[in-house]
Parts: sequence; structure tokens; C-alpha cells
Amino acid sequence: MKTTLEIPDPIFRRAKSVAAERGIPFREFVTEAVKDKLVAAAKAAEQPWMAAFGKLRRLHKETAKINRLIEQEFEQIEAEDRQ
Repeated sequence: MKTTLEIPDPIFRRAKSVAAERGIPFREFVTEAVKDKLVAAAKAAEQPWMAAFGKLRRLHKETAKINRLIEQEFEQIEAEDRQ
């Protein structure tokens, strides 16, 4: 099935790069990623003790902030590489 996805540019570039490093098409990389996510969700549902990890949700905003800072740095590095 064909579909259209909107992927933020930094994530797309990183995923495209990893797919190229592995020598597989981007389409296959995305398919594998979705399969892995579905398997992980199924395993988490089988392990009720995993619910305790929800207590770390308060760190979600901090993690998102750190990820944004990392992406900004990568964008600067990539801009320097183009010069």
C-alpha cells in the first residue's frame, strides 16, 4: 500500500542516512521501523511490570528538549560541511 508521511526534516535525513549505510531502500527502513515498534508494543502489553516505567513520564519534556538541542547541533554541523 502506498501512503504519504510527514516526517520532520532532521529525522528524515537521519533515517535516510542510516538506510543508505545499511544498503537498503528508505521504504524498507521505514517498514522495519514500524514492525519493530509494533513488536515492542506487543511485548510491553505482555509484561505488566512495564507499567511502572510510566513513572518516568515527567522526564518526557526534558528528553524532548535534549533531543531538540542535539538536532540543532547536527543542523549546524551539516551546514558547516556544505561550506
